[in-house]
Formats: sequence, structure tokens, C-alpha cells
Amino acid sequence: MSIGNSPADDRPSIGRALQQARISAGLTVDEVSTTTRVRIPIVHAIEQDDFSRCGGDVYARGHIRVLAQTVGLDPAPLVAQYDAEHGGRPAPTPAAPLFEAERLRPERRRPNWTAAMVAAIVAVVGFVGFTLFNGGSKGQSSSVAADTASGKQPAPKSPEAAPSKPADPKPEPSDSAIAGVPANKVTVKVTADNGQTWMSAKDHNGKLIEEGVLKRGASKTFTDNKRIDLVLGNAGAVQLFVNGKEVKDLGDDGQVQRLSYTKGDPETG
Repeated sequence: MSIGNSPADDRPSIGRALQQARISAGLTVDEVSTTTRVRIPIVHAIEQDDFSRCGGDVYARGHIRVLAQTVGLDPAPLVAQYDAEHGGRPAPTPAAPLFEAERLRPERRRPNWTAAMVAAIVAVVGFVGFTLFNGGSKGQSSSVAADTASGKQPAPKSPEAAPSKPADPKPEPSDSAIAGVPANKVTVKVTADNGQTWMSAKDHNGKLIEEGVLKRGASKTFTDNKRIDLVLGNAGAVQLFVNGKEVKDLGDDGQVQRLSYTKGDPETG
């Protein structure tokens, strides 16, 4: 009888059967280990019927099964032989009836205090709003009823006064507008009194000082050591002061005037 045989028959041990099948298949332990991913020391131990390195019966059965498939054996008889030699598979433990009853018993739901608080707050806010609304309506109704009973009619609401248009800015009046102008210079002040006008101003060298549209009510003042040359596009709309004195009768509305002024009394060039 060979080493590891069961007393009941002459079949080889599990390790011997796996070893003979491996050799017959022409495989080395390294090749079997690479294919099955079972470490080399464990393969050697199983072939010597030492299953202590497997880490337990479950792993031992798995190693026997994968090694048998690799070397061309049917793993079922070998696994059955292992179970017979090592006490067999543990019988499954049936679930206790108490456990089943506990599993089927529904869990008691805890009261949702958050939802209850939200509902209470909503109810309080709604009651307060309803009370205020009814109180305001009753107050207005009783006031109207009292006025009607006494013969008084509610005074009609006065229409809102339309916003008045801002008054046109007044031009700066009189000679005092340019009081104290320097005597050694020519000073010209142009005011768009009756409407807007296009205008330009140049100094005695012909250099442009100002050019553009002067809007109604706006003013411009120009100063030079010798002479100011003006062009007015709407002479009738302009009020003009030269060296502190007003110049009258500049022209009609829409009339273009070209004017030059020097120091001293206004002189039209």
C-alpha cells in the first residue's frame, strides 16, 4: 500500500495524485505555481499531503481544485477525499425562527419632530396674518360706515402735482458779471441767452481757444493779451460782454457774426 493511502482502498493520497499528474503532464512546480498563482512552497507542501500552509479548509479545497484542473485531473473526487480525511464539510446552520421573526418585524418609526415644528410655525404665521388682515379690513369698513352715517363724504384724493420743469438758467446780468476784469487784457464772455449757438474763439495769433455748440444758458469766458476773434452762428441768441461791458445788437436769430475785440472799450472789427 502506498504512502498516504486510505485504509479502505488503494487509491493514492491527494498530494501523490497531484504530483503524478503534474509529472505526467510535463509541468514543473514553478510552471504550476505561475499558472495557478499558488505559491511554490504551498504547492510542494500539498504534494507532500501537508495542508497546514493553506490557511484553513476552505483555502485547501480551493488549492486542490485549481491544481487538479491545471494538471488535468477531475477536482471533485480529490475534494471529496479531502473532506473525508479531514472531517467533511461543516453542515450549514439553519436560520433560527426567532431571527426570521426579528428580521420580518417592522422597525418602529421615530416621530418626525422637525416636520411637526415646521407645521406649527406655518400654522402660527397663517393665523397671525389672517388676524391682521381681518382687523385692518374691519377698521377701514367701520371708518367708511361712520363717515357715511354722519353725512360726511370722504374727501377725494388730490392728484399728484406734476413735477414742474426746471426754469431755464438765467444768464448772468449786467456789467458787474465781469467786474474787476484786468485792464491790460481783453476779456470776452459769451452767454447763450435765448437759445443755443455754434461759436468759436481764437487768440491774436489765430490759435483756436474754443469751438463747438454752446447750449442755452451756458457761458464761456475768453482772455488774451491783445485780441479775441469770435464767430457766432446764432448771433440773436447771444448775450456778449467785452471787458466788462455788454455789447448790444449783435444780430438776428440765425445770423452768423464774425467779431474781433481788443483791450479797452469794445471795438468791433
